[in-house]
Amino acid sequence: MSPHASSLRCIARSVALSAFATTVASAQAAKPASTRATARDSAARADSAAQRLNPVNVRATRSGQSSFGAPLAITHVDRATYGGKSGVGLNDAMAGVPGALVQSRYGTSDVRITIRGYGARGAGDRSNAGTSRGIRVLLDGMPETEPDGRTAFDNVDLAATEGIDVIRSNASSIWGNAAGGVVSLSTVPTIDRTYSSVQMMSGSFGLQRYVAQMGTPVGDGGVAYATLTNTTFDGWRVNSDARRVLFNAGLAAPISDHTLIRVHLLGANNLMHIPGPLSAAQVAADPQQANATYNTRDERRYNRLARLGVAVEHTIDAKQSISTMAYLNPKFLQRSERGTFRDFTRYHLGGNVQYNRVESVGGKPNRFTAGLDQAYQDGAILFYGLTADGKRARNLTDNKKEGAYNSGVFIEDELAVTEKLSVTLGARGDAIDYYTATFFNNPKLNASKRFSGVTPKAAATWRMSPTHMFYASVGGGVEAPAGNETDPASTFGQDTITGINPLLEPIRSTTYEVGSKHAYAVGSGAGFLQTVSYDVAGYLTNVSNEIVPYRGGRFYFTAGEARRAGVEIGLTANAAHGISLQNALTLSTNTYQKYLVDSVHYSAARAGVFADYSGNKIVGIPDMFFSSVLRVAPAKAPLGLSVQAGVQGTGGYFADDANKVRVDASNILNVGIRADRLLQVGDTYVRGFVSVENLTDAKWIGSAFLNPDVVNNAPLAYEPGSPRSVLVSFSVSRGR
Repeated sequence: MSPHASSLRCIARSVALSAFATTVASAQAAKPASTRATARDSAARADSAAQRLNPVNVRATRSGQSSFGAPLAITHVDRATYGGKSGVGLNDAMAGVPGALVQSRYGTSDVRITIRGYGARGAGDRSNAGTSRGIRVLLDGMPETEPDGRTAFDNVDLAATEGIDVIRSNASSIWGNAAGGVVSLSTVPTIDRTYSSVQMMSGSFGLQRYVAQMGTPVGDGGVAYATLTNTTFDGWRVNSDARRVLFNAGLAAPISDHTLIRVHLLGANNLMHIPGPLSAAQVAADPQQANATYNTRDERRYNRLARLGVAVEHTIDAKQSISTMAYLNPKFLQRSERGTFRDFTRYHLGGNVQYNRVESVGGKPNRFTAGLDQAYQDGAILFYGLTADGKRARNLTDNKKEGAYNSGVFIEDELAVTEKLSVTLGARGDAIDYYTATFFNNPKLNASKRFSGVTPKAAATWRMSPTHMFYASVGGGVEAPAGNETDPASTFGQDTITGINPLLEPIRSTTYEVGSKHAYAVGSGAGFLQTVSYDVAGYLTNVSNEIVPYRGGRFYFTAGEARRAGVEIGLTANAAHGISLQNALTLSTNTYQKYLVDSVHYSAARAGVFADYSGNKIVGIPDMFFSSVLRVAPAKAPLGLSVQAGVQGTGGYFADDANKVRVDASNILNVGIRADRLLQVGDTYVRGFVSVENLTDAKWIGSAFLNPDVVNNAPLAYEPGSPRSVLVSFSVSRGR
């Protein structure tokens, strides 16, 4: 097998592997022979623990560091974690990731991701439905995040995803506009024979979902694969129906002993309706109703996208490697929102080049990485009126062009000072250009603006043992405003002098972080508890130029300073009889340190009156949220039965800067049962599962508009969470 054939398997699954078992076995080798069997059992269990904690070759680290060795808070989510869920949105996979709050707003692909407070403002009106900010999202190493930092999730479907790596630490020094971290998804399967499967799901509120997959080995360790999904959903709220067809295919294979090529092709056709926010009284009276204005205008998004990407990875010699990647992502987007109908024609293209070198310095390994990223998005926007029944009118009201160009250079060096101590230094320089032009109305609004800067990082790692480490880091962060945030909406007839918001600058931050990761075997293996692993991280982030949404997200401005601090704990315990308990807990405090705003932004009658919100809680971020999942999967259970029960809890938080509109805490109980061998004929399996979300039918708020509109003295902030829902699935698969 070629070196790249082996590497491909790591890439496909970010397979968990550490030296823990080897170390335990070596330590036990000097013991009497009668104890070595116990040592082998302990090593095997230790390796199992390490596999749950230490994925290697996490592509999002860029340097080739293992997740265990990197001075970053990283969580790996395996496919088995979300195999008993619908898999429509990332919320099904990331609920157990500490530090990450992932909310599905209406039950489709309209998720909102918040990591350490970043991404919180991606809620509300004005192009915010189904997007996130400040967090870089990668699909097979290629960015779903646009050059302006905004991410939509049309192309993300868990049925096509083999695994997810979540970097919760500030990643700006290697990824630029990613102060909130990185979510990296891989669709490349790990297989050694041809497989195929078909799956049917049926659930509450008209959910129908069909998945077809196939894959086959290619050459020496390569793979070709394809996934097709078709999902329709009537929606549990009025005007929340959706449908999506997604196709994802790829080829990843070595073309020589030193060169690996990957080709990825995907396309999505995604329509989702938006029910909009309600007042507290409306939620209490009927949480299934839609916002009357949204329903009348039939607010919706219809997105058609495709992407072709090619990556080549070449090993120059035993010390050096180089990789390059390029992609083309055309988009045709239609939106009905805020009384207008818009046609977007966009193309997003870009690529990168990266060089890696590993050599010995003073007898210790040194890992050096440098690279260049380029991304460009441009296109036309046609504005039309909206008919009384929510259709596109014939009158063209504006013809605009808007675009963004993002260029970044990064460098990172990791030096092993001693056998236990490693030091990492890195920095990235970014330049992001925005421009807008109108071909229909006032050309004086045409404008351009550049955001640029350098974000450094320094970190140290101390390995107590091959599976126990501590790290500390300090680094700068940057989050440039997204395109819709730089486009100033008229505020009470004002703000019509420029096409780019002059009030915005990038969010700058400095993050201090400490953490520890540990996996270990318990006892000799004869007891009930067998392996335990944990991941703990604490952080303090000082932020300047905090970008704040108001009027439901129609307009954005920059507050003075903010502070975010928190502790994230992930703990997994594995016991006899296939019993496991996975826990994630996040505790944080998030406050505005300096925040003074002219109240004209909220009311024309209050021009010249200032509001001081210094010391208030930052909107949209709960101080606490957690997840706990108990799984029981006995190895010899009939029909391959397994059960799981989990609870997700979210503390209360404020939806406005004045801290007067509050979202109450919630606790949601989910249960499921799976049968992985309902029927087996040779290597053909019939599988099935039943899951119940929100088993107790609790009334809760799934998400909220931030700094919402106030109508008749009532803030329209609340997006009710789904009531109890049931999902049933059957699948037939061969070879996997």
